Amino acid sequence: MGELSGIAIGVTAERRAEDFIAALERHGADVRHAPTITIVPLDRDPELRAATSTLVAAPIDCTVVTTGAGFRGWLDAAAGWGLDDALLDRLRASRIYARGPKAVGAVRGFGLRESFSAESESNAELFGSLVSAGVSGARIAVQLHGTPLPEHTSQLVAAGASLVEVQPYRWFSPPDVTPVHGLIDAAVAGELGALAFTSAPAAANLLTLAREYGRYDELLAALRGPLLVACVGPVTAAPLEEVGVETVQPERQRLGALVKLLVTSLGG
Repeated sequence: MGELSGIAIGVTAERRAEDFIAALERHGADVRHAPTITIVPLDRDPELRAATSTLVAAPIDCTVVTTGAGFRGWLDAAAGWGLDDALLDRLRASRIYARGPKAVGAVRGFGLRESFSAESESNAELFGSLVSAGVSGARIAVQLHGTPLPEHTSQLVAAGASLVEVQPYRWFSPPDVTPVHGLIDAAVAGELGALAFTSAPAAANLLTLAREYGRYDELLAALRGPLLVACVGPVTAAPLEEVGVETVQPERQRLGALVKLLVTSLGG
């Protein structure tokens, strides 16, 4: 019997879902898994390949790395296209701005060095530091993750930069939304102890799918009620908090820390 025995937890992740589910089940949780997004395979993503080709065609002044997983996936895909050497040459000649230690680790893993790392691991600090440094006339590569960030990238454009946005892990709605509908039904019926989110797109698309299903208001009421809504970090939580849903987040933006938070919040 684990700390979460008898407690049902909804998991919306697709990427690394197996690791997350296994960790929760080790604590006895009854996991209801319904991925709310399907990720486009990187090596078969024509938009990612086109953006990479555009990027290597000319020198870049600065590179923004928002996530370690996204950066590694991008470089691995570029290797499959035979563009990795050219891409690394461009990145090496640029000033690299990384969002926290995981992004830094990925950058250094390819033999590169960052010029700046956001200690808060926030996009606000990351992009704000770049704007403060002065980017007028600069050509900037921006590695996104899962979703565009117009509230931040627009600052760079307004400051006079030209951007090449590279988006690993583009996503779309799952081809079969039946499991998601089941998860929404369970949340509305009060059958779940918690819903857990590890990415902003997964959180945002749950709300979209609930609206299409005709249960948006009911789901929102459940999320605002006794149901615990746990997110791996503030970026993931943003789509939920924008509609008035309170979330809990671990101090460290890590999957293991999210599991511990759920155990502490629900166990016993």
